[in-house]
Amino acid sequence: MDRLILMRHGQAERQAATGGDFERGLTPKGREDATLMGQLLARSGATPDLVLVSSARRTRETFAAVSAAFPKARVEFRRDLYHAEPEEVVTALEDEGEAASLVMVIGHNPGLHELALRLILQGGAEPVALNKVRGRFPTATTAVFAFGSGGPPVLEHLFYASEHGGTGGE
Repeated sequence: MDRLILMRHGQAERQAATGGDFERGLTPKGREDATLMGQLLARSGATPDLVLVSSARRTRETFAAVSAAFPKARVEFRRDLYHAEPEEVVTALEDEGEAASLVMVIGHNPGLHELALRLILQGGAEPVALNKVRGRFPTATTAVFAFGSGGPPVLEHLFYASEHGGTGGE
């Protein structure tokens, strides 16, 4: 894996009709923000070969919204990414990421937020980006990292939906 995209799902409804967290779907704004992020990624040249998606409804719906921008990407829906800790996300990447040069993970906070922050700290990103991510990683936020030959990860892009005409969320 040469590059990694971490994306938090789009804004979700507060409660599913069933009352369960796993079945919470996206709001209309969440779908719009996810579509926007897919377009931003495609325009920036960050089109994944493989997308690993938590099997929760809101992450599946997020993938459905971004997938138009990545028609050739292979997708895997994984239960182990549902509220995964950073180490669990890394394990999933090690399990599946070797066959792809650009892997995208669509998942949940706090795990994705913590992983993004760890990668930014390892790579020594600019203080503005570090402080931004340290403060919050709202819905639909997307971070793109490059991995050089043995060097630390480099933050290439940090997209917040609210900074690109979207809504963003909590």
